[in-house]
Amino acid sequence: MSEDRLIADFFDYESLLTEEDRRILLRVREFMLTQVKPLANEYWERGEFPTELIDRFRESGLTKLYADAALSPMLSGMLSVEMSRVDPSSSVFFGVHTGLAMNTIKLGGDEAQRERFLPGMIAMDKIGAFALTEPEGGSDVAEGMRTTARRDGDSWVLNGAKKWIGNGTFADYIVVWARDEADDQVKAFVVHKGAPGFTATKIQGKIALRIVENAEITLTDVRVPEADRLQNIDSFRDAAHILGTTRGGVAWSAVGVMAGAYEAALEYAKNRVQFGRPIAGFQLIQDLLVRSLGDLTASWAMAVQMARLKETDSLRDDQAALAKAFTTSRMREVVARCREILGGNGILVDYDVARLFADAEALYSFEGTREMNTLIVGKSITGLSAFV
Repeated sequence: MSEDRLIADFFDYESLLTEEDRRILLRVREFMLTQVKPLANEYWERGEFPTELIDRFRESGLTKLYADAALSPMLSGMLSVEMSRVDPSSSVFFGVHTGLAMNTIKLGGDEAQRERFLPGMIAMDKIGAFALTEPEGGSDVAEGMRTTARRDGDSWVLNGAKKWIGNGTFADYIVVWARDEADDQVKAFVVHKGAPGFTATKIQGKIALRIVENAEITLTDVRVPEADRLQNIDSFRDAAHILGTTRGGVAWSAVGVMAGAYEAALEYAKNRVQFGRPIAGFQLIQDLLVRSLGDLTASWAMAVQMARLKETDSLRDDQAALAKAFTTSRMREVVARCREILGGNGILVDYDVARLFADAEALYSFEGTREMNTLIVGKSITGLSAFV
């Protein structure tokens, strides 16, 4: 059964939720603990996505919650904590489908497109992916976009490549971003799985988020009808707006990873006996635990205030950037301390901390590296751009 209160929630941030929102939170907590956690370590080691999870998510109705415009930023963030503390990979799968793919269609599509694509995605009969990053691109995604789109009658012809595309190996709808050869502006297209000229190859050898099936995609004269070009997206600014809404979400996920690692390390320390007593009774272990709890609690506070600002539509991009940079940096330190507490067992996935330790590296890097988010905040506070 679900826990009434998280051990990691030392300042009781959960009490900020309404009773109805807390009921939803407990429902998601139980789902993650009973349906996802038993699969996480096995599939992480295998480097495969457990496809049965799609059926479990579908039956849970969680996608309908995310599709509901009434879902508050505070609840949305708390749900990210719940997912990420159990399995960051499952959180990423869900976030790519709902936060990136569905949200892009919701914001960038016209009414007819929303009616055509979203119902199947909400029911999880159709899975979405978001294809923006390219093999030679990274932080310079706007200027470095090489995938092109050429208008040809009632269709568009796409050519190029994408990399690190979560859900890309099995998604039904892939939102592909490409530069229009005619006006040099970035546009978005919904490419259907199996389209001629579209291939998706699973990226192997990852050390983080191994359950997420990232794909390297190639597009060779892929024809997309004008009806599948998202009509309300006309430039990269639209992509930047969508990414801005997800950057803050990574901060919440970082809180979840810290919470999961801290709780696992605390439980281990209470039960691991050395020199005739639980190691939780040693000063150095308590120091590691308390420092980790402090970083976690401070990061959680920043995320909570970010949600409050978002509720009044006053959250700025530089604030989300600072939250992402700060929380993921603290996360990196927390998971290292928690791994240290477990000693040699800290490198075994059996105890969960090793998986969270490795997965943290991906969260630290994506949705803007620490350096890029630092430059965003630096420009905001000084009025001077340090971008090269």
